[in-house]
Amino acid sequence: MSDESHEPLKRLFFALNCTPEQRRAIAQWRSALELRSGRPVPVESFHLTLMFLGAVEVAKIADICTAAANVRTPGVPLRVVLDRLDVWRRAGVLVLAPEQASPELLRLVYALEQAMLPFGFEDSPKEFRPHLTLMRDYRVPVPESATPPEFYLRADHFTLFESHKGRYRALAEWPLVPS
Repeated sequence: MSDESHEPLKRLFFALNCTPEQRRAIAQWRSALELRSGRPVPVESFHLTLMFLGAVEVAKIADICTAAANVRTPGVPLRVVLDRLDVWRRAGVLVLAPEQASPELLRLVYALEQAMLPFGFEDSPKEFRPHLTLMRDYRVPVPESATPPEFYLRADHFTLFESHKGRYRALAEWPLVPS
């Protein structure tokens, strides 16, 4: 045992990743909005967060992955309809969100939250609000869109990501449908 108190930390979160086609479609739609406020999220970073873990000791990552592997999944690919453009004023972000979250998505998030309880992670007392962030530092009203958003995020796995200097790196992923 080392008496070192400075265990290396990584900022982690679970998410559904977007396919390259989904990313391109959302990016094209976003550019058509001709936004003049905020910082655009890089297209390669588009994802739908399931649970934010925050700063995690590197030594715990293997156990977190084992717990995630045992999460009861929906058994079907998830289909999330992103059909609402919204501004979250407190966070200062422009997001795409589903008008209605599917029961399968909510069950997956609940199962993940339960699996992470032994590690002391509680996403926060706030209710889970599925979303894909388009812009950060966004401080103006919801923009008008000539074409209403209607994106179908289809996921057959969920992923553990590391956030490092504004970039996301996949550390592990698990199928939603048993093989």
